[in-house]
Amino acid sequence: KEASPLIGIMHSLKEELHQIFEESQNLGEGTLKLIDWLDKAQIYYKKSVSAIKRWFAEVVGYFESRTTNGVVEGVNNKLKLLKWCGFGFMNFNNFTIRALLLWHYPNGLAH
Repeated sequence: KEASPLIGIMHSLKEELHQIFEESQNLGEGTLKLIDWLDKAQIYYKKSVSAIKRWFAEVVGYFESRTTNGVVEGVNNKLKLLKWCGFGFMNFNNFTIRALLLWHYPNGLAH
């Protein structure tokens, strides 16, 4: 922060965003704070602000239910990894079996 005022500002904005999601008590409060943050952060985090605006309804939904799509993203990443590791599977059935094994035995099968 001391070496670069820009880095200091960006770090403060990042911490403020984290605080909004941690401390907002309800949908209205979280939404208003997020709108204010988006205005302040626009010049520093153009792509992030744009993405949050595109997905605004989904993002502020967190303040209501306190859930994320992390589990779904994790499953998608596992399937992508399996697809990459299984390049050359001869048929879809083999891929399906490997996907189910990966889901039920994430650390591998013990011998």
